[in-house]
Amino acid sequence: MNFKESLAYLLSLGHEVLAAKYGLESTRALLQALGNPQNSFKSVLVAGTNGKGSLSAMLDSVLRAAGHRVALYTSPHLVRIQERMRVDSWEIDEADFARIATGVRLAAERLVDASELSSPPTFFEQITAIALKWFSEQSVQIAVLEVGLGGRLDATNTVDPILSVIASIDYDHQNLLGDTIESIATEKAAIIKPGVQAVIGRQRNGDAVEVLMRRCLEMSVLPAFANEPALTGACDFGRPVFNYESSRSTYSGVLAGLRGRHQADNAAAVIESAELLNEAGFAIPREALLAGLRDTKWPGRLELVDDRPAILLDGAHNPAGAHALRLFLEEYATPPLTMIFAAMKDKDIDGMGRELFDLARTIVLTQLRDPRGATGPSLARPALVGSHNVIFTETVRQALSWARSVTAPGGLICVAGSLYLIGELKRLLEEDDSQHATV
Repeated sequence: MNFKESLAYLLSLGHEVLAAKYGLESTRALLQALGNPQNSFKSVLVAGTNGKGSLSAMLDSVLRAAGHRVALYTSPHLVRIQERMRVDSWEIDEADFARIATGVRLAAERLVDASELSSPPTFFEQITAIALKWFSEQSVQIAVLEVGLGGRLDATNTVDPILSVIASIDYDHQNLLGDTIESIATEKAAIIKPGVQAVIGRQRNGDAVEVLMRRCLEMSVLPAFANEPALTGACDFGRPVFNYESSRSTYSGVLAGLRGRHQADNAAAVIESAELLNEAGFAIPREALLAGLRDTKWPGRLELVDDRPAILLDGAHNPAGAHALRLFLEEYATPPLTMIFAAMKDKDIDGMGRELFDLARTIVLTQLRDPRGATGPSLARPALVGSHNVIFTETVRQALSWARSVTAPGGLICVAGSLYLIGELKRLLEEDDSQHATV
């Protein structure tokens, strides 16, 4: 298969979430058929509800700053599927992706033909196998793997990590993980395993802490808990500066490369993780740790597009993420604000709306090109509460056009509600840049 054919094949396996089947048997069988590539390097597993992607990106940046050959696996992608897998910050190229995807497909088909599997591995299972195979070929020393959904039955949980990290846990994907914090935390805590070091990021919910502590006791693991960072300021439109006292050292004037006070909490967990990895043989000098945190880039998370009007992209897709975005907007955004919003129908749209919509003078609602996308009525209910203007559009392109037309050049457009929305909008912005470059 060439790249286009490999992408079409993977998409034919069904929607990443709607067609997912949770369990480790298919992924384990597939990886074994591929020679267990995950065993050729060390791994760090990162789970959580909010912040796991940012935390993974920070840790990848820190390890690269320390001179290690690092792989990063994340999901979902925003614009290109290759974004999900990187080595030393470089995405896999189309030729390697197509070649490895072909091999993974053939291995999957042989397993089905031999009745070792009843059906082909899912989209996410095969994407995970492609990433791990490529990482092995690239002779990486360590891979930072963001859990896709949950933890216990996620395809990434087939690796044997040297470190497991849990970011903040909150309500999300209740239809799959359970409708209580305890059940959600139990699924995510399953990446904590006997003999594996663990870092517990800052938690806002005491029930989640109790579940995580119980899991650590059951696995005889003594975790490192991220302490509360002491914020001392901010620079460059909201990048936090803080002091931090870890279990091993004290840090002053730490600058996080990612915007938002909540990123200081994620950085605290990264500091604890880096100290454990340093003791495990992955040397991370203090200077590299600070440089890696400072230089972290992570698209779609309070990402500011320098335009007129400026555009702030944030993948807040649940009430906790929306609350973090609200705090940022209250601190740094000057009214009037225009908000472009879309969400998946299985999300708590009312909860996100209560957090965000009263901040906006104009709300532009739109629909995603995804079968999970919420339609007008469910989006409208929270938007129509209050005195702001509400505009309905059928496409993200129309939403962007409307938002630009009603926002003053010195104003701000905030885009939130779904990473899929962020991805669609970033494609449009890239098209605009390309057209301007050819004029």
